Amino acid sequence: MQQQLTDIQQIVEDVLKLAKEKGATQAEASMSKVRGIAVSSRLKEVETVEFTNDGGLGITVYKGQRKGSASTADLSPQALRLTVEKAIEIAKYTGEDDCSGLADKELMAFEPQDLDLFHPIELDTDFAIEQVITAETAALAFDPRITNSDGASYNANLGTKVYGNSHGLNVGYNSSRYSMSCVVIGEQDGDMQRDYSYTVERQADLMASPEQIGKESAEFTLGRLGARQIKTAKVPVLFDKEIASGLIGHFISAISGGNLYRKSSFLLDKLGEQVLPNWFSISERPFIMRGLASSAFDHEGVRTKDSEIVTDGILNQYLLTSYSARKMKMQTTGHAGGIHNWLIKPTGQSDKQMLAELGTGLLVTELMGQGVNVVTGDYSRGAAGFWVENGVIQYPVHEITIAGNLTDMLKNIVAVGSQIERRGSIQTGSILIDKMQVAGD
Repeated sequence: MQQQLTDIQQIVEDVLKLAKEKGATQAEASMSKVRGIAVSSRLKEVETVEFTNDGGLGITVYKGQRKGSASTADLSPQALRLTVEKAIEIAKYTGEDDCSGLADKELMAFEPQDLDLFHPIELDTDFAIEQVITAETAALAFDPRITNSDGASYNANLGTKVYGNSHGLNVGYNSSRYSMSCVVIGEQDGDMQRDYSYTVERQADLMASPEQIGKESAEFTLGRLGARQIKTAKVPVLFDKEIASGLIGHFISAISGGNLYRKSSFLLDKLGEQVLPNWFSISERPFIMRGLASSAFDHEGVRTKDSEIVTDGILNQYLLTSYSARKMKMQTTGHAGGIHNWLIKPTGQSDKQMLAELGTGLLVTELMGQGVNVVTGDYSRGAAGFWVENGVIQYPVHEITIAGNLTDMLKNIVAVGSQIERRGSIQTGSILIDKMQVAGD
């Protein structure tokens, strides 16, 4: 893969040189190649086996303050030349925009550190099939009430990414990612429920075993059998750690430059103000070794850096690309392409202690629908989970809606659990909100 990285860097260098020859005043190009295997099964029978060997290059050129972009999956010299020519041609017809252009040269990651993201294994079909069949077998044998399967899947991807621009930057890295999941259906007294479990890692040998994934999917499904509705009420709501990151995801949208410069965010003009409780902190750590969202540079080649996004409830920075930063007369924060390992500081309670803190109310384990308005902060989503009384789970609930406003929801967070969900870009424990409207029966 090291040779592949070198080859791709050469292609990126060639297209940037060609863009300059064709009259671009600035240019940037990114290219990726991915080899992978994806296997799925259902009821212990193999359903699909797919091999991927994909690549693609995208180039953006600037002629003064006019911008043109083009991309290609054909990486022959002729196709690459045509792609550059198309980008140049498009730039002739776009309007001038004084905020367009590359990020500043002094912000570039000319010497990015190695974050140990690449742990290759052989892409072995027999091994992948064995993983999914083993997971389903463990799930279906777990309990007679597990009556059906929605399938198991295994994915392994080995990729190379390179970014270069006319500042003289040409950097890239290899990475690996492995995941497996299992979804089963349980039935009891005419009630049918489904749930799942999954694992994802940079290193294949750190994944949870297929037996564990199968058993967990069955356990979670059985826990939902006998679900009922509850009466409409205003109660404390505990977002389980597996879905709590979604709440933080809405916060990310609200402080992202694209929404801010368009004035379509409920957190407009809140920089330096308290938007979360005075104990709440969010840190960004892009350089975690083998991290799922680790990166030494963003999609514009800008160096990433350790940041304190929120300290004691105060919003310290927005999430800006070079374009949105110029729109707002600010500097890019290195967030083109998204965030890099957010760590939500816990208040110290275990999952059991979080239930005790909840007292009587709702533990939410699943959210449905897209009823979130980032402009106003209005929040209304379908939910399922468990009714809790005096800190003890009583029974599963479904077909309910939880509603509130994100401004109030964020400020009314009471606690963050210490048992952290690490399978994503946002690492957080369960999040308890003081009170929300729950619409049920």
